[in-house]
Amino acid sequence: MNRLILLFLGISTTLFCQKNTEIHVFDILLDDENYLLKNGKNISNNEGYDSQPFFYDLEKILYASNRNGNTEIVLTNINSESKTANIRSNTPNGGEYSPQRIPNSSQFSAVRLDNDGLQRFYKYDRKSKKSTELIPDLKVAYPAWFDKNTVIAVSIVNDSLELFVCDLKKKTNLSVSKNVGRSVHRIPNSNLVSFISKENKKYWLVKSLNPITKEIKTITSVGLSEDVTWLPNGILLISKGNSIYKFNPKKDKYPSLFYSFIDENITNISRIAVNKNGTKLALVAEVSPEYLAQEQLDGYNNRDIDAFLKPYAKNVKVYRFPNKLDYEGLDTMRNRYESYFKNTTDLNCKLIKRIVHKDQVIDHELVTANGRTFKAVAIYKMKNGKIASVTFL
Repeated sequence: MNRLILLFLGISTTLFCQKNTEIHVFDILLDDENYLLKNGKNISNNEGYDSQPFFYDLEKILYASNRNGNTEIVLTNINSESKTANIRSNTPNGGEYSPQRIPNSSQFSAVRLDNDGLQRFYKYDRKSKKSTELIPDLKVAYPAWFDKNTVIAVSIVNDSLELFVCDLKKKTNLSVSKNVGRSVHRIPNSNLVSFISKENKKYWLVKSLNPITKEIKTITSVGLSEDVTWLPNGILLISKGNSIYKFNPKKDKYPSLFYSFIDENITNISRIAVNKNGTKLALVAEVSPEYLAQEQLDGYNNRDIDAFLKPYAKNVKVYRFPNKLDYEGLDTMRNRYESYFKNTTDLNCKLIKRIVHKDQVIDHELVTANGRTFKAVAIYKMKNGKIASVTFL
């Protein structure tokens, strides 16, 4: 027997996708007009989803983190030697996302997605941890504070995302743009905010909005990149793959490279954030392909079916080399492996050699099962923080 045989609700589920991600923080240095990112540190170090970083101040970061089965808001000091995060919210019947500090306040806001499907935008008191609903009439997904009375809110409307200017004092919500992305930010040294327009399906645009006049202008194209942020000097940063690009609206025609990572733990960068004085950058990256390959291997050797299946995508495809589909889906994989794990007491897979290349991992293995030992080769291909396919030679 070979190892081939052994082996929100609605739109909200997509919006707050639970990938296995980590938050890394770097110092931003400028050397002869070239930007460098140094002294990188993983500040989350938590199994599962860690995302949506927001600088509470120069030393502290708010972010959403999977803790005890729920997504909660964490406030942590990035310069502290302690790895214990300070949890600021704990909703037993739901999860919180998109944390931000409220302007001119020590309080913070977050989107709460309850288990019953209710999704609303709340203010949280840091001391009492009590929450107050801020925008009852919208299903807010990605908010950005313009000032203490105005929120620019990407909200769910008829299974799509729409941009609203919300006046908390007057309790009005005005739609200003449809078919938008999740990244909304205050543009430094201006009375404008930026947002992602997805009206063109071939390439997306970063646009500016004046919340007072409602005037909208195009800043630049970002291809199909979703996440951006701003340096204090007005330079736009755009994440793509394992790189970050920069664009100066005052003089650049096209984005150019800001920084490219060679560390395999920095892959598929999504959310990025910069502190107010431009000395720190936080980014969200998926765990390395090697981590996922090792995670399933450990589950295999422990004959733990749930641990083994955890890194695989729900619609994982399993092939015989070169491209013959053997089966598809996590349920089928469970059916093939569950009884085998229970009945094969000497089951073991020893790694002879591993090659990691971009989003693929090639493992040369020595497998023991039912008194027999044989060699096998498995090629794992990763996508969206999961093992999307396996090909056995």
